[in-house]
Amino acid sequence: MNTLVFDLETIPDLELGRGLYDLQGLSDADVAKVMFFKQKQARQTDFLPLVQHRIVVISAVLKTREGIRIFSLGRDNAGEQEVVQRFFDGLERYSPELVSWNGSGFDLPVLHYRALKHGANASRYWETGESDRDFRYNNYLSRFHWRHLDLMDVLAGFQIGARASLEQVAQLLGLPGKLGMSGDRVWEYYQQGRLAEICDYCETDALNTYLVYLRFQLMRGVFDRTRYLHEVRDLEQQLARSEQSHLREFLEAWKGSRDEP
Repeated sequence: MNTLVFDLETIPDLELGRGLYDLQGLSDADVAKVMFFKQKQARQTDFLPLVQHRIVVISAVLKTREGIRIFSLGRDNAGEQEVVQRFFDGLERYSPELVSWNGSGFDLPVLHYRALKHGANASRYWETGESDRDFRYNNYLSRFHWRHLDLMDVLAGFQIGARASLEQVAQLLGLPGKLGMSGDRVWEYYQQGRLAEICDYCETDALNTYLVYLRFQLMRGVFDRTRYLHEVRDLEQQLARSEQSHLREFLEAWKGSRDEP
């Protein structure tokens, strides 16, 4: 089966914020400040409700028989509607196993709301066996099916109190981790026009998740050690061939910290 490890980055949905709080005439920065303030008042956190997020990039590591691709939907300044539709078009084309870190709790619900807003065609994603029997007992929607593997959820045994951050698990396994960037800086970077750096950061998150996934496949016996090391070498060679500085930086940090079993 094809495998698609994905991650997305978001900013406040300013259009929604203006409507919710009657903020017509305010600047984008001021609208965002009000949205964060309102959330802080209500929930003691400025992390916005998922329905108030707008997607700026979806990054992925795609593994097929042809090899490994590392890419970002949105790097070309495509609008959100196009980014969301291209993601679901990829599911239609490859029918991959989806792999995420907290995808059930964040990435996929955000994608649901944005696809709903834009009227995206996501029929393959929502398939539960009506048109394809293979999806009846293994689809993207059931928490306990494996067509979408949320590593954070699974490794925690579906217990909220046992959850760990991707950064913590990356450090546990000797992976590069965040490399100086974090998700709470995405809005700041976006306002400064630093979309490329947001994409770079999102891709490194996807790479960390992919490497955790490979170790998980070894742990649960899907890969033996020979297969696991083969998959690791494939990724290493792909990164070494890249001319993108953030991927080379990731490779160098990985070489300096790797802890293979």
